[in-house]
Amino acid sequence: MLPKTAEYALRAIIWLAGRPGHREAAGPLAERTKIPRRYLHKVLQAMVQGGLVESQSGPGGGYSLCVPPEELTILAVVNTVAPLERIRHCPLGLPSHTRLCPLHKELDRVYAEIEKAFGRVTVAELLNSTSTIIPLCDVARSTRAASRSR
Repeated sequence: MLPKTAEYALRAIIWLAGRPGHREAAGPLAERTKIPRRYLHKVLQAMVQGGLVESQSGPGGGYSLCVPPEELTILAVVNTVAPLERIRHCPLGLPSHTRLCPLHKELDRVYAEIEKAFGRVTVAELLNSTSTIIPLCDVARSTRAASRSR
């Protein structure tokens, strides 16, 4: 449903948000998020231009989140790289369709619900979830916590 660009942006944002104050180089970020490196550069550039991520070149450089995770919604990330498009007029350009037909009206209603849902969820909420599955990690929370206590 989401374009791959939006999925990749969300993966990168979640990874960066989970490491506040840390800069991540593109290579390791691509590996950890399972995003092809070339594509990741495109996504990161869009997020830098959109004001979500900042980059610093040189030694110790990399990418970091520049919006607090509590203020950053899924919708903001998606709209930065691959904006959700609503249906405002007949996609077929039919002159007799002065308003949306029943099909396109229903599709637009669904798109509106997706916007609302994505706008309600912040990156912080995803990171602070009580799920035993950690976003972008192959280790469950309980396993991770147990290994830390050893």
